[in-house]
Amino acid sequence: MAAAAVRARGWGWRHAGRSPWAVSGLDLDVEPGERLLLLGASGSGKSTLLHGLAGLLGGADEGEGSGELLVDGTRPNAARGRVGLVLQDPDSQVILARIGDDVAFGCENLGVPRDEIWRRVGESLQAVGLDLPLDHPTSELSGGQKQRLALAGVLAMRPGLILLDEPTANLDPDGVVEVRDAVRRVLELTGATLVVIEHRVSVWTDVVERVVVLDDGALRADGPVRVVLTREGAPLAASGVWVPGFEPAPPVRARQLGGGRALHTIDLAIARLPSTVLHADIAVELTEGRLLAVTGPNGAGKSTLGLTVAGLLAPASGSVVADGHPGQPIHWKSRELVTRIGTVFQDPEHQFLTGRVSDELAVGPLLLGMSPVAVATRIDELATRLRLDHLMSANPFTLSGGEKRRLSVATVLATRPPILLLDEPTFGQDSRTWCELVALIADLLDDGIAAMAITHDAQFVAALADSEYGMLVPEAVTA
Repeated sequence: MAAAAVRARGWGWRHAGRSPWAVSGLDLDVEPGERLLLLGASGSGKSTLLHGLAGLLGGADEGEGSGELLVDGTRPNAARGRVGLVLQDPDSQVILARIGDDVAFGCENLGVPRDEIWRRVGESLQAVGLDLPLDHPTSELSGGQKQRLALAGVLAMRPGLILLDEPTANLDPDGVVEVRDAVRRVLELTGATLVVIEHRVSVWTDVVERVVVLDDGALRADGPVRVVLTREGAPLAASGVWVPGFEPAPPVRARQLGGGRALHTIDLAIARLPSTVLHADIAVELTEGRLLAVTGPNGAGKSTLGLTVAGLLAPASGSVVADGHPGQPIHWKSRELVTRIGTVFQDPEHQFLTGRVSDELAVGPLLLGMSPVAVATRIDELATRLRLDHLMSANPFTLSGGEKRRLSVATVLATRPPILLLDEPTFGQDSRTWCELVALIADLLDDGIAAMAITHDAQFVAALADSEYGMLVPEAVTA
């Protein structure tokens, strides 16, 4: 496996439906074997560059490009097998039901001989520290294990360039360490070139040797890690990068005693599948003006609890009671649910329904029968508050991870439900948009909204949570 070289000369890309260029006039060289951390505010063009290097940017119907972007002197979409990409969502990269088959998938597509494939599968799993049988179900992996599985699948293809797009954004602290250490081992074994995007710099400072900063699609800074972070620390922090020593102070919330009870559970048991109970005898309560943080490792059942409380997943037993409303949320009609409980999913794309940001924001208000003028006023307010106003014509699926998260929050807030369920509301945010999201949620709490937030973000918990419900990975019990 030979390390790959990257060359950009005047390169740029503009997504269809978006007026500004995501990246413009970029000149960049990455030498074989270099380890580079790519920084910049949310929406600065980092993911666009990685997708360009991975050969994933489409034709004229998806956008327009300029200049030159090459991997080993070849256009990325022609450098088959030379580039491997790991994304931020662990679940989106699992393809097959068994871990051995999943790691082998890329090699099979490259036409690698069968005997060689399985030799590579074993070596790759060993390299990322995933010591499990080849027939182990992928559905039973934690988030950190799934990211190491994705890395093993990339490694098995023997790429010269490894691209990581916020690979730890959705992971608990243990999973972050697992993935970071697995990447370190892979680089030591292979010598591959690395480009990694991560908002939180401290995770990767001991792995990388060079930092490149993008600002509004253009190169802002480039140099050794300590030099760039020392020289550019303050302006980087001001632009949203989580720089050690420059962490922002979260908005101060005027905590109140809270109002009446908005929702509670009675003898609740939750299950992903009807036959397997994850947890029983769950007692949680949501109160007006207060936020309950649900914490715990990946695989603990936090999202399952959130979906059950939100009326999107049936309880295995027991009940969810929304005070003042008849019946359980799972039995409400969609119009009733959207006006009473708003849910922000862990994966923003799972709740997108249209091809334009403006249309996405209007879905809920139009469902409620609001007038066009009232709809326009409401979505304009949300778009401005969450820095989405310049993206109103864009396709939601082309946004950056942080932009998708802010849009998913905005679509729920558009109907102004009194109860809010948030699944990892701050993942993928730079420090600036993190503060804005926290301030927005604080305002909603001060206005009397009752909220539950599923999160790994200790800073978010410290800033907003009035109480905490901790969960552990269950030993599943058959019902």
